[in-house]
Amino acid sequence: MAVMVRLRDPEHGCEWDRVQTFATIAPYTIEEAYEVADAIARDDLHDLKDELGDLALQIVFHAQMAAEDGQFTLSEVLDGISDKMERRHPHIFGDDPTGGHHRWEEIKAAERAAKADDPSVLAGVALALPALERAAKLQKRAARTGFDWPDVEGPRAKILEELEEVAGATNDEEREEEIGDLLFAVVNLARFHGINPEEALRKGNAKFERRFRAIEAAPGFTGMTLDEQEQLWIAQKAR
Repeated sequence: MAVMVRLRDPEHGCEWDRVQTFATIAPYTIEEAYEVADAIARDDLHDLKDELGDLALQIVFHAQMAAEDGQFTLSEVLDGISDKMERRHPHIFGDDPTGGHHRWEEIKAAERAAKADDPSVLAGVALALPALERAAKLQKRAARTGFDWPDVEGPRAKILEELEEVAGATNDEEREEEIGDLLFAVVNLARFHGINPEEALRKGNAKFERRFRAIEAAPGFTGMTLDEQEQLWIAQKAR
């Protein structure tokens, strides 16, 4: 905090840090969170230590800007999350023997209802979330009301239906809409199987990159025909 106060000093601070706002810093906050996830995926604890520091800096940055505006301090941020964790774990910090992780969502729902700004069960699903992750959260929230398929055959059939609608689209605007619906249906299928779609796609990306880098290294790759490249791809998949 002392470092950030110095950087934000109106007279003697850094010319870049002084002019930042919540909006301009938000993209860096998201980027640092992804870099933390990347270090974990690579099992690089040295990098993880550094990336956690970078992410912590983002929290300090936002808190300092809020403090300058008289809104809240870093201490209040930390007090708030501590209070929230205690409130959501009554079996650990309270005297409720019926508590447990199964009550987490129930307690969260009660907290949202108490705010009463937006009565929808979908309230609070952040717009800034990656689209796949947000789709999964929206579906989970809707399912709590009973608005859900009875079994996995529902989302499977929906995917086939949406594929047909993509094929029947007559212009780019329609195709974009139908592909959006198709992706939403795929997320639903992942949810029924208990799979995080964002993590599944991240692993799919990593697998494609690993395989493509391997075949790309073949002599004369860029001059090969598509059939020749495909044969390399099939061989790589078989390894």
